[in-house]
Amino acid sequence: MTKTTYPASASQLVLQAETAADLMTPNPVSIPAEAPVEEAVAFLTDKGFSAAPVIDRAGRPVGVVSRADIVIHDRETVNYLKPVPDDAEAEAPAGAGELTTEASAPVCVRDIMTPVVFSVRPDAPAARVVEDILSWDVHRLFVVDGGVLVGVISTLDVLRRLRP
Repeated sequence: MTKTTYPASASQLVLQAETAADLMTPNPVSIPAEAPVEEAVAFLTDKGFSAAPVIDRAGRPVGVVSRADIVIHDRETVNYLKPVPDDAEAEAPAGAGELTTEASAPVCVRDIMTPVVFSVRPDAPAARVVEDILSWDVHRLFVVDGGVLVGVISTLDVLRRLRP
């Protein structure tokens, strides 16, 4: 792998935000914990999101569900069989090349979500938000006020506020 070098710049990037509230996307869309997984799949796909907060009935964040969570769930519940051979003369065993799922009760988002909430208050300093994202190695933080989800800060939200 080759290393790309960039010319040194005289200016530094500065974060143009004072608090978490300045960085956050307010009123984030979320998924109820009791929603079926199929609803989460449609939600993330239709919105083009990689993940979304999961909330309880009171609007409090209880976790996050991501595409990775869904893929892991799918991998654990679908039996992947060997593909049908390309050789037209070979007889494939019954069911070869088909996917089957285990019969089970409907699965809710709360059953597959990551039950960890990395959050900050709206008045948290912007520098702390960046430190938390880096130290926790996460792509997003929830902004919680009085226990209720009021915003989300993604790494892209932070990048959008950087100025020379």
